[in-house]
Amino acid sequence: MEDFNLHLTGDIHAITAAHNLCAAALETRMFHESTQTDEQLWNRLVPPGRDGSRAFALNMRRRLERLGLGGKAPEELSGEQRSAFVRLDVDPGRVGWRRVVDVNDRHLRSITVGQGPAEKGLSRATGYDISVASEIMAVLALTTSLADMRERLGAMVVATSRSGEPVTAEDLGVAGALTVLMKDALEPTLMQTLEATPVLVHAGPFANIAHGNSSVVADLVALKLVGSDGFVVTEAGFGADIGVEKFVNIKCRASGLRPSAAVLVATARALKMHGGGPAVVAGAPLADAYRCEDVALVQAGCCNLVRHIENVRAFGIPVVVCINRFATDSPAELAAIRDACLAAGAADAVVSSHHGEGGAGAAELARAVVAACEAAPPGPLRFTYAAEAGIKEKIEAVACGVYRAGGVEYKPAAEEAIALFGRQGFAHLPICMAKTQYSFSADAAAKGAPSGFTLPIRDVRLSAGAQFLVALVGEMPTIPGLPTRPCYYDIDLSADGKVLGLS
Repeated sequence: MEDFNLHLTGDIHAITAAHNLCAAALETRMFHESTQTDEQLWNRLVPPGRDGSRAFALNMRRRLERLGLGGKAPEELSGEQRSAFVRLDVDPGRVGWRRVVDVNDRHLRSITVGQGPAEKGLSRATGYDISVASEIMAVLALTTSLADMRERLGAMVVATSRSGEPVTAEDLGVAGALTVLMKDALEPTLMQTLEATPVLVHAGPFANIAHGNSSVVADLVALKLVGSDGFVVTEAGFGADIGVEKFVNIKCRASGLRPSAAVLVATARALKMHGGGPAVVAGAPLADAYRCEDVALVQAGCCNLVRHIENVRAFGIPVVVCINRFATDSPAELAAIRDACLAAGAADAVVSSHHGEGGAGAAELARAVVAACEAAPPGPLRFTYAAEAGIKEKIEAVACGVYRAGGVEYKPAAEEAIALFGRQGFAHLPICMAKTQYSFSADAAAKGAPSGFTLPIRDVRLSAGAQFLVALVGEMPTIPGLPTRPCYYDIDLSADGKVLGLS
């Protein structure tokens, strides 16, 4: 467990290092451009050798091609062309690349960099995101090969120039180094369950902020290994309003793969909460409502589960509901959940006890999934929006069609970003909504199945390498904060060196 939960193969460390290298490359380039003339930049970026000749570095060729100077030798460039090549002219107010750290450190959400005397007053406001929210993590999850990953990393837009042009990792000359750091991370990790079922562990894009799905590479490897008659179970993040929506509109668009069925996991306890049960406080004992039979409370909360079933079916995917049984659940409560699922159009709803009984406790669920997959040949996926739709049109299609919002409110930062990305030619990209998982709305406290609310979009970010636009919904943070009692209180080493507190 400690291997899985801590470092594993170091993929997250590689992502963190690559992401922050890109940030350092951007800051360095901005610093040197602010202190040097075009001629000085040229002489340092393309220095003359001992024989007086100059040569472009390997990672400069893509920028040359973008400028229409591909194939030219350094001595063939005019003074104007040299200036265009060496000066990215980044607008400090339009730097979109923040740093990342793999710790829930709320005090890094907003910081100021460049405070040292050596930076000569080039300070600016920025911040940190959690490492799994890095665009490089999303690139890893959506790429199909090393060559494709190299292209995606190079295409990442890190800033905008003063003239309004996107500045990419390729322009910085750092994309090749990022690929080298990420090379080994492209390979999925083969593990096994306690019952020796093979599992491919690969990528973990933050489900609230990124698309939250396991990698395309792992899916392709698994499909090849199981053959035409086998079954692959892949993760789609939490909630059909977030995980499945992004799985279909982003991942399936990118991979061309189509799921045969979807499994929604539900619990009586969660449905009681959505039905109006008391708030659950971390570390505090569960209220009686969650430990004693209350069929009416379960039935009241089933509106949330029904909404999720409706959303998945709207994509053209059959649904099997896994009712994850707790020891305190009564037969009447479980029967009420099953009845609500079948009435909402689920292919089946099965009580599962895999937590207590392992694979044997999920055997009936597995049979139901096989039956749903084999019931009828899958038809085409029904995407929420057309690829050619505008940015706002896509956001509103998800907000109103999936969340059931009555409308969308765009904050000034979002309006400005949408206009900029439209001018830069990125309106064709799908939308990745960064939203709380606790509610269909932006208000985590709005339980059940709210509708008719106004969904606030506070900002929009570009992930050109991952090939989607991120719409920040409400106050959804891009780096979580630690609670009053974090789990590190329970983690330590025993006298014989064993890790304690991760179970």
